Amino acid sequence: MGKSKDTRRLADNQAMAMDNSIRSSSRKLNLVAQSIRGLSAEKAVAELSFSKKRIAKVALEVLKSAIANAENNHKLNIDKLVVAEAYTGNGIVMKRMHARGRGRGARVLKPFSKLTIVVAERGE
Repeated sequence: MGKSKDTRRLADNQAMAMDNSIRSSSRKLNLVAQSIRGLSAEKAVAELSFSKKRIAKVALEVLKSAIANAENNHKLNIDKLVVAEAYTGNGIVMKRMHARGRGRGARVLKPFSKLTIVVAERGE
């Protein structure tokens, strides 16, 4: 007996892409996610391409993946795509030690983040 198919979390006119291991804090990543929320897919790609933030390159790859998923997997028209949702979350945290004076050590936390982008086809 096979496994039953999971129900789709998104509507029929939506597609999603996510990255679970981005080496940046979610506060920094959320600034980039806010800048593309609600924009058309074409404008969002332009916004991320010319952004001066380092993390925008990673967000651009996730956005391109969401657009490709919409086109190839769900047969959506890419000219009508809009960034419906773009949200971040906390991932794992690497804990490291940094040498200090007198034989002591200081804790260094290196956070990872998750980014989820949902694109939807705009209705006429």
